[in-house]
Amino acid sequence: METKIESKIGSINSSSERVYAFLSNFNNFKQLIPPDKIKEWQSTEDTCHFIVEGIGETGLRIIEKEPNSTIKIAGEEGSKFDFHFWIQLKEPDPYNTKIKLTIKADLNPMIKMMASKPLQTFVDILVDQLEKIPF
Repeated sequence: METKIESKIGSINSSSERVYAFLSNFNNFKQLIPPDKIKEWQSTEDTCHFIVEGIGETGLRIIEKEPNSTIKIAGEEGSKFDFHFWIQLKEPDPYNTKIKLTIKADLNPMIKMMASKPLQTFVDILVDQLEKIPF
């Protein structure tokens, strides 16, 4: 069963070019994640691996990049869940970038019940953290 989780829309006081440059490299993501939510973070520019409290071990890889607009991410092979993760950027005004995160996952009803709230919290925390970074 496909589950779609969307973050709130965030607003970042920077150009979409700078936000994209930061988000298109997983090595930058560690500073976005509260240490009480993610454990054992490992990353390269295009992949990362970690444990999410309440969900378990997982990994991500960037599968597509559209400069200053979109970053598409998928779960690593062998991941417990089949999912895709999109980061969408839009710059309606100079130095005002809107951001939205979307997760689409194939979850059975039991997993959906357990994972939906932690995943929603995860994407909203990422947006909150991005809004705080001085780009």
